[in-house]
Amino acid sequence: MRNIFILIALLMCFIFPVRGENATDIPPDIAELFPTATRVAPPDTDIPVIPVYQLSQLLGYVFESKDFASFMGFAGEPINVLIGLDTQGKLTGLKVIKHNEPIFIHGLGPQPMHDFTAQYVEHSIRERFIIGADDRTGDATYFDGVSKATVSVLVINDTIITAALKVARAKLDGFVAPSNKIVDPKAIVPSSWDELVAGGFIQPWTVRYDDIQELPSEVRRSIDDIADAGESDQFIELYTAFLTVEPIGKAILGEREYARLLDNLKPGEQGIFVLSRGDYSVLSDEFRPQTVPKRLNLMQNDFPVSIRDVDFYHFYEPSFAIDLPDYEDLLVLRLKSQTGFEVSMPMRFELSVDYNPSFMVIAQHHFVNDVVLPNSLFMDNPDALEQTPKPLWLTIWEGKIWHIALTVTYLVIITLMFIYQRRLAAHEKLVHWGRGSALLFVLFFIGFYAQGQLSVVNIYTLLLALYDGFIIEIFLLDPVIFILWCFVFVSLFLFGRGLYCGWLCPFGALQEFAGMLAKKLRIKQIHITPSTHQYLQYVKYVLLFGIVGSAFYSMAIAEKLAEIEPFKTSITLYFVRTWPFVVYAVLLLLLSMKIHKVYCRYMCPLGAGLAILGAFPLFKLIRRRDECGSPCQLCKSKKCDIDAIEQDGSINYRECIQCLECVVTIENPSICVIDKYKGKTKRVPKQGKPIAIKVS
Repeated sequence: MRNIFILIALLMCFIFPVRGENATDIPPDIAELFPTATRVAPPDTDIPVIPVYQLSQLLGYVFESKDFASFMGFAGEPINVLIGLDTQGKLTGLKVIKHNEPIFIHGLGPQPMHDFTAQYVEHSIRERFIIGADDRTGDATYFDGVSKATVSVLVINDTIITAALKVARAKLDGFVAPSNKIVDPKAIVPSSWDELVAGGFIQPWTVRYDDIQELPSEVRRSIDDIADAGESDQFIELYTAFLTVEPIGKAILGEREYARLLDNLKPGEQGIFVLSRGDYSVLSDEFRPQTVPKRLNLMQNDFPVSIRDVDFYHFYEPSFAIDLPDYEDLLVLRLKSQTGFEVSMPMRFELSVDYNPSFMVIAQHHFVNDVVLPNSLFMDNPDALEQTPKPLWLTIWEGKIWHIALTVTYLVIITLMFIYQRRLAAHEKLVHWGRGSALLFVLFFIGFYAQGQLSVVNIYTLLLALYDGFIIEIFLLDPVIFILWCFVFVSLFLFGRGLYCGWLCPFGALQEFAGMLAKKLRIKQIHITPSTHQYLQYVKYVLLFGIVGSAFYSMAIAEKLAEIEPFKTSITLYFVRTWPFVVYAVLLLLLSMKIHKVYCRYMCPLGAGLAILGAFPLFKLIRRRDECGSPCQLCKSKKCDIDAIEQDGSINYRECIQCLECVVTIENPSICVIDKYKGKTKRVPKQGKPIAIKVS
């Protein structure tokens, strides 16, 4: 009987584990990340992680990313993720517990963010993650991004991986910390190819046909096909060398070519020399310069390391300081600095060969070459700090080079157009054609494609950053937005708000197209009386100060108030949003068919902010004549749809969008009534009744 009671007691311990004095009840968030956990231990004393157990077995660790990574999100604050990491380096679960990304709060909603982070679950941090790539070949792990939230998901990815790697290196086996070795630039290496190979400074790697006999039959069959088509007695002979290890690079390339190599690489990047010959090429038939060679992989600590062709010899004839053997393929690969690769530590090259294990199925066999560079190349660096990854903003800029180039080109064009507007205005059709083209470019490229719609959110984000401590990296996360803001800020003081509101605002362009359509359809316009127009102009200033002021009290309130802007609905989300937001944006566009650019004139808080800064431009390029306003009112009554011309004919630069209609009028004698009837007594249009004057 006693034995039965003991057995029952033991069973009860397994079913209802006894919690020790150092254990606590499992919080719901941790239970979500480790569903089989039975207890959690007190926080670790070394780093801020919580060990999680199933009975006496350690399952892994739970930690917050903010303790290990501080990448700034689009809202200017770090995104904090609760992460579960098991003892093998696998992510058991993730939960975003704090963020202020506007697109996930009032735009797309939180679900796309949850769907994105869910992709990481059950994946090892040893994998190489690529977000949103179209070409999904090779051994990398590809995750879907979130349309309209590219910056935010990249920040989340960097946050997860950086935090998880730091915990893994500190607490898990097999995750080696960075080396404290650096290259000794004075190391002595041989000066011939054979001696460099023999000393391990150039890594040889030969795969002979005799070496494949132990491989599976499907792999042998594919290699036999290559052998039948080839002319060599070996499958491949491959040589690799790290050219950015200065003694090796100079020995192979010489001083001049080594310097040119460094000019082609960014600080911290590695350059890998690859030479091959034989029946099998290290480059596939689909390989293109400056892309990833899919047949060659580099691994370190079981982590894949991204390599990409530099196209080093595309425009230059190969030149070397030593005599090379005959070769068929020659290339230099780039290894980016943010990979955490340590050239002083062991590494492994993998050569991939496709084969067919079954019908319509393609698999890869990997030949492996383990490499360790000679110790004589390195020296101790006890003061070395852990290598800092490349900033996310720089990675984003590198990936959007052509967006940047096209945007800057357009800005240069419209700047020149403004400077020489009087010359251009003499050609009426050219100005109208150019303006139509500019509006199309702004709407479809800067707006819909590059997502370059500025917002009042940018204004209060900047002010809060100045108040709390300015960090420029926050604003560099979106290169197009950053370039536009820099340009707009300068142009406000030079030309006024018109350069942005008339030539760079995507929603403004959308309203103008609505107005053009209204004219084509002969929709009767609502004309606002001058007194009402004057009072309505102040509405946007009230909205501006209300939104900006609320931001210093509560970002959440400010983000809700900022929905007065229809930009997110129409430009960012293409009208794919809940119906109240869509109805609001559509109503504004419909109303703009009756009242020209009604939102810009009376409601836009962003326009109000720009109007304040651009009220007194240094260059008032819109030419006026003595007769403008007294008596002639042609431009005010017929040409200026935005009502930015005062009764006396002067330009109100706080309201003017510089559409150039009045400039075209005054520079064309066939349009301007002052020139048309010069020297004659004619009836010149004036607001109210026409009067007869003598024009001289």
